[in-house]
Amino acid sequence: MTGKPGKTPSDSKAADHHHLNGLSSGFGVYIHWPFCHKKCPYCDFNSHVRDEIDQSGFGQAIITELKTMADISGFHRRPLDSVFFGGGTPSLMEAEVVGHILKAIASLFSLSDDCEITLEANPTFLEAERLYAFHDQGINRLSLGIQSLKDDQLAFLGRQHSATEARTVLSKAQNIFPRVSADFIYALPDQELNEWQQQLSQILDLGCDHLSLYQLTLEQGTAFYSLAKRGRLTMLDDTMALDQFLLTQEMCQNRGLPAYEVSNHAKSGQESRHNLIYWRGGDWLGAGPGAIGRFWHQATGKRMETRARKDPDAWREDVNKQGHGLSHQHDEDAAEFASEAVMMGLRLREGIDLNLIETLAGPRSEWLNSDEVMHLCRHGLLALQEDCLTMTDDGKTVMNTVIGRILK
Repeated sequence: MTGKPGKTPSDSKAADHHHLNGLSSGFGVYIHWPFCHKKCPYCDFNSHVRDEIDQSGFGQAIITELKTMADISGFHRRPLDSVFFGGGTPSLMEAEVVGHILKAIASLFSLSDDCEITLEANPTFLEAERLYAFHDQGINRLSLGIQSLKDDQLAFLGRQHSATEARTVLSKAQNIFPRVSADFIYALPDQELNEWQQQLSQILDLGCDHLSLYQLTLEQGTAFYSLAKRGRLTMLDDTMALDQFLLTQEMCQNRGLPAYEVSNHAKSGQESRHNLIYWRGGDWLGAGPGAIGRFWHQATGKRMETRARKDPDAWREDVNKQGHGLSHQHDEDAAEFASEAVMMGLRLREGIDLNLIETLAGPRSEWLNSDEVMHLCRHGLLALQEDCLTMTDDGKTVMNTVIGRILK
């Protein structure tokens, strides 16, 4: 059940919470389009394969839920830094549906002229035909899920495009959109270091200003996870995967695309503003099946998390009945927010401002093990300078362990 729509905060504490966080981290809207042509064997996102989709019906339901989210958060007319269409495969949406959603967003919030509006796309020729139409509807940043420049690897990853197709579509996208990012997956089973080195060199030659380079991981509920459990898929050795990670950092740095986050590389000024909102603990509203939102609630001064139902039909039914498809919403306590801020923020090269988190979440002694922080600083895994805590390059290779040790 949801709470009542939020009102403008009347107490200064709530206003301070909201002001402080908004000042540092921005505000975004995430739209989840859950439909795909095919489920990839490594993907654990909320995606569903359908022969027929009532596009306008689902688009209208997203708009309805967005209006409810604006009411719940109290964010009407708030300046908006980014909109992100994720999925699923949002490039399977009809461009007009994207346009209708963007018009609704513009009517609910205050879109700046430089608002980053990203759409995820697959580099198939079928979807490439829609690129001009997406641009005309207001998309100004495209995120292409290429994943590999080798056909045998694309087949293994269950992708529906060829390497040649990917190159062609990327080139077309770069001529249409002012900003284009591309995703790739490495550390595949049996992948040799020199093969990844050659491929990464080719990737860096593609001229992208932003790259998301992910190591293949096993996620519960995926086809790869099931295969591995049955002994039919052996993941790359940890040592070899680490070598590929270190090589990736070095090569991207040398080519002017340093890692501003563990897996994300960009030329200066080309960082994903939307993802920075997540990593900096900012505010975002989610709409669509399975979408998550987190924001400082205007009325209470507390940080709220919302999660929508994952099943598209059940979600849409709920939206039609009650204006939203949320399965739950709850206020995070201070420790929950602090944990999220530390876990997400330490992924960033810039690190975290402990003073700011303390202002929002209470005394650091309640959520941070300072003795462990100093111990890890002495061992070169963390660095602390004037209350700015960052993960060193060595720390990034054992990041989950480090974060587990410093959080209470």
